[in-house]
Amino acid sequence: MTQTSSSRPLPLADVRVLDISTLFAGPLAATFLGDFGADVIKVEHPTKPDAARGHGPARDGINLWWKTLGRNKRTLTLNLGQAEGADILLQLVRDADVLVENFRPGTLERWGLGPEQLLAANPRLVIARVTAFGQIGPYAGRPGFGSLAEAMSGFAALTGEPDGPPTLPPFGLADGIAALATAYAIMVALRQAEATGAGQAIDMAIIEPILMLLGGQITAYDQLGRVQPRTGNRSVNNAPRNVYRTADGEWVAVSTSSQSIAERVMTLVGRPDVVDEPWFASGHSRAEHADELDAAVSAWIAERSTDDVVTSFEQANAAVARVLDVSGVMSDPQYEAIGTIRTVDDDDLGPVKMQNVLFRLSETPGEIRFTGRAHGADTAAVLEEVGVTPEQLAALRERGIV
Repeated sequence: MTQTSSSRPLPLADVRVLDISTLFAGPLAATFLGDFGADVIKVEHPTKPDAARGHGPARDGINLWWKTLGRNKRTLTLNLGQAEGADILLQLVRDADVLVENFRPGTLERWGLGPEQLLAANPRLVIARVTAFGQIGPYAGRPGFGSLAEAMSGFAALTGEPDGPPTLPPFGLADGIAALATAYAIMVALRQAEATGAGQAIDMAIIEPILMLLGGQITAYDQLGRVQPRTGNRSVNNAPRNVYRTADGEWVAVSTSSQSIAERVMTLVGRPDVVDEPWFASGHSRAEHADELDAAVSAWIAERSTDDVVTSFEQANAAVARVLDVSGVMSDPQYEAIGTIRTVDDDDLGPVKMQNVLFRLSETPGEIRFTGRAHGADTAAVLEEVGVTPEQLAALRERGIV
């Protein structure tokens, strides 16, 4: 197991997490905790590993996304559907602080591993239950993934061109947002457990966090009966706001969320006259004149190279960014300066680049200690910690429990 070296204590070093979830939202939440020192034990079925191990590209048969999603996690195989496997999990729970699961509601209860049994084994345990639709309600028993949350939340209805279909993102957006929300919920519950000695269950529905981030639409519909339409890259809240093609065929994004930036942009592109128009005084009313504003900005940018556009916007103290693909991200000087991409030694692939931890703490920064491990690589070591001998482990393997 390749590890990075650090003499600094990590802030979650005394937190143990059992990650029995699969695919993305639950496992990614556990990854976020592991990045700041939590001892994360990834529990997978002996013959049916986390399907995330098969998602995305691979090199020489080695999945690449798993190297990031599985980082900072020890891996254990355990058949939770068998009584012996469930009993071993309860033994692990006694020394754990957090359990993350994403089975359909009722599954853990059927295995004798519901919150009642888990909290009986460890009253301080925080149980994060991540499902598509939540633990109750008419959809609770349905299978579901992040794509359904992107559809149900209103995100897809807002995304795409006005005359085109609703558009789903080509990556796990709702899962990622739910993972962040789950990690936050876990930290809140851990704080409560620290204060009171009492754990609790978290009911995280993937359909909810993405809805929260879609702005004030619920209140606008409640008060005004207003349904926000699809507007492509434009915004209903400000203008100009779009992506624009430069003379060398690249794209830049321009945003004018503040009034002063909007004034600077229009002055820069040769239309200072519109700044004095009554409708220019607010973002919402500017958005009603997006055609006129976009035409001016688009024409100005189309006559200049990307470098010239970016330099001119910077000199005018106006907001602009290049539209980057992953190759651009890898070479961007800002990402380099803040350390967004990290090179980590991997036992299978050698040096591997991946996203660094989410944020920088001045005194106790997070760390990628090792990359995603092989299926069940740490089974013997983890079970030894709860008293399983090599002979017992061999017998468990023979019966398909681990």
